[in-house]
Amino acid sequence: MKLPGHFKILLSASLVLSLCLPAAVSGAAIHLESDTLLRVFERDSPTEEDAAVAPLYEYLRADFGELDSRGLSFHLYGWGRADLGDGEFYAYDSAGELLYGYIEYLGPAANFGLRLGRQYVFEGVADEAIDGLRLDGDLTPYFSVSAYGGQPVALDSENGRSGDSIWGGRLAHHLGTHYNVGLSYKSVDNDDEQAEESLGVDLSLALPMGIDLYGYSSRNLDTEGWGEHFYQLAIPVMDFHLRPYLEVFEYDHYFTEGANSAQPFRFLAGTEEQLRVYGGDLLWFGAEDWDLGAKVKFYDYDLRGDSSRYYAGTATWRGEDLPEFGGEFGFMEGDDKANDYLLTRAYFYWDRPPQVLSSGFVTGDIVYVFYDEEIYGEDASLFLSLGAGSRFLSDALEIRVSGDYSADPYLEEDLRGMVLAKYAFDR
Repeated sequence: MKLPGHFKILLSASLVLSLCLPAAVSGAAIHLESDTLLRVFERDSPTEEDAAVAPLYEYLRADFGELDSRGLSFHLYGWGRADLGDGEFYAYDSAGELLYGYIEYLGPAANFGLRLGRQYVFEGVADEAIDGLRLDGDLTPYFSVSAYGGQPVALDSENGRSGDSIWGGRLAHHLGTHYNVGLSYKSVDNDDEQAEESLGVDLSLALPMGIDLYGYSSRNLDTEGWGEHFYQLAIPVMDFHLRPYLEVFEYDHYFTEGANSAQPFRFLAGTEEQLRVYGGDLLWFGAEDWDLGAKVKFYDYDLRGDSSRYYAGTATWRGEDLPEFGGEFGFMEGDDKANDYLLTRAYFYWDRPPQVLSSGFVTGDIVYVFYDEEIYGEDASLFLSLGAGSRFLSDALEIRVSGDYSADPYLEEDLRGMVLAKYAFDR
């Protein structure tokens, strides 16, 4: 069985870091994490119906250097897959990927930070994986700045990487924990042509009486329109916590037709539709062992003239030794009866159950949905999951086994199994 190329690179790099770098970094720490996961299920492959599929995944993370203080450190994370069943099922899919691999330096002054390599960038309007450089730091006690540039990972399969670039940054004004206001910019080129250009504003504000306001808005500079607004409040009132929110999507400006857009949704860019999502969550923490909640969520479409509403109640009970039982009961109703359904969910998590798994845990989850109108001749769907696990070697090694069953209008019956071995090493 051959290991994927990305996985070989990741393994080799991790070994090099572990063996060669301790002498280069004073007080170096090492953190290694391995998740080995085997799934088993049946699917139709290009050459066979109901083929047995058994993908074996390895997720490997390695962190090395000054991990608990400012200084130099190295970080790697990636995955590889080998199919132990019908090898044709993943014939057209990637067999592995380096998710991130970068060098980081955190300076002693002005909160200076530098990252070089493959990394994730979350800077206002940016939520991207890039191969490049990111810098950040404080300009004054009240202003901070960050900037990044390189090549977008998402475009590496679009006619090669020549002519692909991404750059941007964020300027923020802040006063301790009282407020933080940011202005961000992002530009993406694909094959020397601009694929996306956007501007964003974000804020977090601490109001009197413990109330917090958070939100952001993004503007598409190509189409010259606002694509998304999201704002929410966090309001504590005695034993209650209230979270009202509002989100608005302008499809013409939110979805793009460039190479970096999500393929299934490109057609929405020209629909001139507007979607407003608003509602609130209410949680009560008045009882020692119980958390009770209620939620309401409204969906309003401008051109479709359609609206839907979801109402639900939730309950969670937590015991002394970390057992947790919870559930949700909700229903969706709207102008179009095809969107109406009733949802029930119950779950549990029991850590270290006595006389069963003194060093392990058991989990369970069941979701049942009843549809007001049939979908492909079916009026309900069911999802059931059961799992158990145990910890060894002073909790450094964890073994999990789980099974899932589902039946819905889109897949008559589906049974899946999973075995996971999770190992962590620190030095």
